[in-house]
Amino acid sequence: MTAIGVFDSGVGGLTVVAALAQRLPDESIVYLGDTARLPYGSKSAATVTQYTRNNLRFLLQRGVKAVVVACNTASALALPNLEPEVPTWGVVEPGARRAAAVCSRHVGVIGTESTVRSDAYALALARLAPHLRVSSRACPLFVPLVEEGWHDDPVTEQVARRYLAPLLAAGVDTLVLGCTHYPLLRPLLARVAGQGVDLVDSADSVAEEVARGLAAAGLAAPPGSAVEHHLYVTDASSGFADFAQRILGPATRPLEWVEVT
Repeated sequence: MTAIGVFDSGVGGLTVVAALAQRLPDESIVYLGDTARLPYGSKSAATVTQYTRNNLRFLLQRGVKAVVVACNTASALALPNLEPEVPTWGVVEPGARRAAAVCSRHVGVIGTESTVRSDAYALALARLAPHLRVSSRACPLFVPLVEEGWHDDPVTEQVARRYLAPLLAAGVDTLVLGCTHYPLLRPLLARVAGQGVDLVDSADSVAEEVARGLAAAGLAAPPGSAVEHHLYVTDASSGFADFAQRILGPATRPLEWVEVT
């Protein structure tokens, strides 16, 4: 089986899987959720880079033809220092391109501590649209809240209001969801941000870039190909299985528990 490999530190990357499956219905997908070592956002660059190497090796051993690093932290800290053997896409550049296209004045970026500290989005936006103002805010509690399943809980809303308050007070008109967990909070974040703020996540943008890249490289699956998705995790979790079914549908294959070293 020749598939697209996707990895993230946990459940968030399934939003990218869903976008890929919708945009590329003839492609098989191998997903790795490194749930045993999440969150990546509080880890050092060296640690995240080592995890990323391990995850890439795992996916390549399963014969993937391309990889999507569906983790903003790994995209920002590790991907620039690696030379993958197959076409590989991160999520920072596509998200930044989308934000540059829709923003008129001021971009707010929310992400993990490591992603915000890396300034990856600010640097990408400076290259793409130097006239835009960029403000960033780390939101470290969002990932555990998502993993806990508190997508629309009053506690999560209170946390979101505290995190977003400085950005909204500064007048951002676009908010980049700089972590693949955050789209699962999108309804809540949209409510907190208000109608005047466009929310941007990179899943759809990544799917479009992967589609173009595979076609240009002659790697796209032919129409009518047999499709088989596999979901691997490094720590079994009933909550992860519930999320997978919620995002990908009730016909989602059972999770397979693996060790990645």
